[in-house]
Amino acid sequence: MQDSGTTASFRGIDSVDGTIAWASGTEGTVLKTTDGGAHWQKCPVPDADKDGAVLDFRGVQAWDANTAIVMASGPGDKSRLYKTADGCSHWALLYSNPDRDGFWDSVSVADRQNLMILGDPVNGKFSVFNTADGGKTWDRTHEAGLASNTKEGAFAASNSSLVADWVDGYVAFGTGSPSGARLFRECETCKKGLIWTASPMLSFPEGEAAGIFALELRDWRHWIATGGDYTKPNESSGTAAWSNDGGEHWTASTTPPHGYRSTVQWSQPLKLWITAGTNGSDISRDDGRTWQPLDNGNWNALSLPFIVGPQGRIARLNPAALPPKR
Repeated sequence: MQDSGTTASFRGIDSVDGTIAWASGTEGTVLKTTDGGAHWQKCPVPDADKDGAVLDFRGVQAWDANTAIVMASGPGDKSRLYKTADGCSHWALLYSNPDRDGFWDSVSVADRQNLMILGDPVNGKFSVFNTADGGKTWDRTHEAGLASNTKEGAFAASNSSLVADWVDGYVAFGTGSPSGARLFRECETCKKGLIWTASPMLSFPEGEAAGIFALELRDWRHWIATGGDYTKPNESSGTAAWSNDGGEHWTASTTPPHGYRSTVQWSQPLKLWITAGTNGSDISRDDGRTWQPLDNGNWNALSLPFIVGPQGRIARLNPAALPPKR
């Protein structure tokens, strides 16, 4: 465990290299470390002279110790994107949600120029915004393939509902609804061309608080989806599934994580997956087929080696404490 110096609830974390990392959360909170988490510096609140202190920063993406963006999630224009280029001494507003009924869930960054934002449905379609000039101008995707079901939405639990492989051209996001979870995919190299398609994810439970909360891939073939029902944190069934064909077909984990999971990440150095949620974390060494418990902490989001949660919780993974291979 590390000393964050705050009681804010964190849902955003981005580790640049294990030494430099940024975290974000409630009450306009943004932190950064440049010494591997030994010390966390509290940044000035973006738009502190206006309403910045009420913003909930659910996502953060960074390039170095000076440059980062933070995404606020909230109704209407309480969903915003800010950027700093001077180590968070100053913040500039990049984009504000144009939809009064909208709510942003996740942001993905390819480089300093290309960014993508996912938001909940507005007028029956999921909101996807793109910029190719660093946020100066934004384009909204207008496609029939983004049509939503009744009470369907994505989740802003960890900035993990949207995943983009900018190299191979894969973009996907997961949802949940009373009629079940779905996976939306856009693929430049797929046979159908560059269009959005949606498919049911039967491995996950139905409900307004249930579905896919996090997506991740370690290469274009191997994908993991985690989630469950947020209101049933200790329910293990329907919390993880895996694909080994680029997201075309999915199989529920034979031994799932030991509860609802809001975040998942592949560790190349450790050759394993880690997933976490409000009742702890689990690891998988076989691409999501089976999981074994790692801890019982209360967590929201991962960016290895760091993990964050409510009440100012920040911790750094100790590889020596990982359970042995079965």
